Amino acid sequence: MMARDPDLKKDLDATLQTRKELGAEYEAELIESFLEKVEHRIEQKLDGTVDRRVRRHLAEQQMDAARGAHPRTGNGLGTGSFGERFGFAAVSLVLAVPLSAIGAVNAHLPGLLVTWAGIVGVNVAQAAGGAPWLRRRERREQESDWA
Repeated sequence: MMARDPDLKKDLDATLQTRKELGAEYEAELIESFLEKVEHRIEQKLDGTVDRRVRRHLAEQQMDAARGAHPRTGNGLGTGSFGERFGFAAVSLVLAVPLSAIGAVNAHLPGLLVTWAGIVGVNVAQAAGGAPWLRRRERREQESDWA
C-alpha cells in the first residue's frame, strides 16, 4: 500500500523520525496518530469504491430504462408497470365471467365460490410479485450486482 501511496510513506518516515527525536515515551501517541492517517486513507478509498459501484448501478438502471427493460425492485412488491397490473386484473375479470358460469352450472354455489377463490388467489399472487422463489432469485441477482 505504501509503495502506491507516496504520501503515506512520507507520513511513516516522518513518524519514525519524530520517534527518534522524541524517544520511546511518545511512541504510543505517534503510532496512534499514524494509524489514524492510515484509517482515514482507507475510508477515502472505500468511499471511492462505493461511489463507483453506485454510479455503475445507476448507469445500468438507466440503460435498462432506455432499452425498455423493467427495473428490478428487489423486494418483489409492485412488480411491473401500472399498465401491466391493470391489464392482468382486467383479463382475470374478463375470464371470470365464463369461469363463474362453468363453476355455477356444474357445481352450483360451491363451484362458484371455488372459482372466485381461484380468481382472487391468482390476483393476490400477482400483486404480491409472483412466486417467492422468483423473488429470492431476483434478490440474489441484485445482490451480486453490488458485489
